[in-house]
Amino acid sequence: MFYLDFKPLRFFSDCHAQTILGSVTCFAKAPPSRTEYLLLPDMDCLTMEVCTPKNWKPFDPTVVLIHGLCGSDKSNYLQRLCKKFYHKGIQTVRVNLRGCGSSKGIARYFYHCGSSDDVLSCLKRVKFLFPQSPVSLIGFSLGGNIALKLAGDLALAGGEIIKQVIAVNPPSDLKSSVQTIGRPENSMYQRYFIRLLREDVHFRHKRFGLPLVNLPKNMSIFEFDEYYIAPQIGYKSALDYYEACSSKRVVDKIAVSCQILFAADDPIINTECFNGINLPQNVRVIKTPRGGHLGFLSSPFAPYGARWMDHFILSWVDFINPKVDLGKDV
Repeated sequence: MFYLDFKPLRFFSDCHAQTILGSVTCFAKAPPSRTEYLLLPDMDCLTMEVCTPKNWKPFDPTVVLIHGLCGSDKSNYLQRLCKKFYHKGIQTVRVNLRGCGSSKGIARYFYHCGSSDDVLSCLKRVKFLFPQSPVSLIGFSLGGNIALKLAGDLALAGGEIIKQVIAVNPPSDLKSSVQTIGRPENSMYQRYFIRLLREDVHFRHKRFGLPLVNLPKNMSIFEFDEYYIAPQIGYKSALDYYEACSSKRVVDKIAVSCQILFAADDPIINTECFNGINLPQNVRVIKTPRGGHLGFLSSPFAPYGARWMDHFILSWVDFINPKVDLGKDV
């Protein structure tokens, strides 16, 4: 475990302030992109937004970005990073998981924490389109779990498709993360996600003429997974789903360079899920004392600017040597 000395924004160091301000204080818009439609093996469809800098060459890097729960290519952090990568001459591919962003209304099935096969299909398409381009896979929150699960499932074969994988605030132990967001002090996040998930489910059932479902407004994430997600994707229960789809189970099989970033005070996920696990040297778990969930807001006058998370990611998308000083391994 490596620790970094992230200094949060003064007067806004609380985990909730970091989480909320981190998600709403962004006005960046991604540069123009083209929509790539991808037909999946089960004949469902999702989309990817491909943003290519003007002087990008076929052997230049490509970064594939996966959003979190209830996110899309329009998520603030994806648009912000897409713009920064663009200015560095790096191509980005923002994946819209099934039913998200421009995939909404064209995907009959629902995305979930184990949608690694869908992302593998995306990566194969990217490699077909840009065979000479080295690819980094970066996932955020739910997308981080998917990225790690995919890299772990691929094991040694992962090096044929991706150069490295980065996960930010991944719920790698789904059961304990659901317990974390279910705590009373974190209830506002659970209510927020349930509201958006209910809207997505009702839209999907209406759009495709599926039977109506009754999803109470006050249900928990666990109840949503137990009564809706698990049966939809072929699991007997939420616990079976969590066991099968938690990246914690396979992260020690990852064979490519891997960085996993946590904030110890994350109010949404369990950040201690890798404690006691013997990870290979190519897999690094990095933790800051503060930062919330996808927050990591620092002073705008800091050397790396207000978005410390972006600084971390941009520094790690280096295909020769990382530029982030990880300090002491403890």
